[in-house]
Amino acid sequence: MGELRFVRMGFGADSVEYQQAWDEQRRVHAARFQDEIPDTCLLLEHPPVYTAGRRTAPEERPLDGTPVVDVDRGGKITWHGPGQLVGYPIQKLPRPVDVVAHLRRLEDAMIRVCADFGLETSRVEGRAGVWVLGDPVEQRPALGGLSLDFDPRLTDDEFDPRLNGPEYAPSNAGQRREDRKICAMGIRVAKGVTMHGFALNVNPDTSSFDKIIPCGIRDAGVTSLAYELRREVTIAEVLPVAEKHLRDVLEDADLKPREIEKATA
Repeated sequence: MGELRFVRMGFGADSVEYQQAWDEQRRVHAARFQDEIPDTCLLLEHPPVYTAGRRTAPEERPLDGTPVVDVDRGGKITWHGPGQLVGYPIQKLPRPVDVVAHLRRLEDAMIRVCADFGLETSRVEGRAGVWVLGDPVEQRPALGGLSLDFDPRLTDDEFDPRLNGPEYAPSNAGQRREDRKICAMGIRVAKGVTMHGFALNVNPDTSSFDKIIPCGIRDAGVTSLAYELRREVTIAEVLPVAEKHLRDVLEDADLKPREIEKATA
């Protein structure tokens, strides 16, 4: 794979409105499709915003009518905001495109970033993104003073943590010692070129996730580097580490088209 160019669009007081970043993604996407520029990764921070991918169900949106931006990426609803490092790698891939392989490369890069800060993270089968794994169920603290045998999530597929108190809030998953997502992923591929990407929670106010069902997942939560490491971590610290591992993983990738099984006669 060739050169990967990084563009730092804006952070902190210069954070980038979601619509502005989306417009820039489309501009860069068109230029990459025409081979006018190399593969490019936009890195930025957004002001607070909820975005919903194509698979978002109505019941996963905020109950109080908080505005949500509907976008053309995969995945479901999530939150972006201060303290979160967002990356939009815009790359040309061989066709037929292997979308899953691209997603796995982004996960690998973020797993390496977390490892450099001393945090072990992992994938969870069937769930995109990067996770801090929780304790085994039998070792987790009881909820509301009750045995886990009484946890309503075990018997109610439509359990809504937003209606059942802070002990079930996604932002409190670390206290419950449950699986918790530290980096969300959502991508789109058009004309063989990728868009959207990842959102790594560095030091955000994760209670913003409590208004939604993050990524449509009801039995796990969210976390951040700062929470897990029990110390302040800044975007400025993480940015060069993220660039290093994205470059290592994406530039050195042995890109192959997706294999298509041929029907037998």
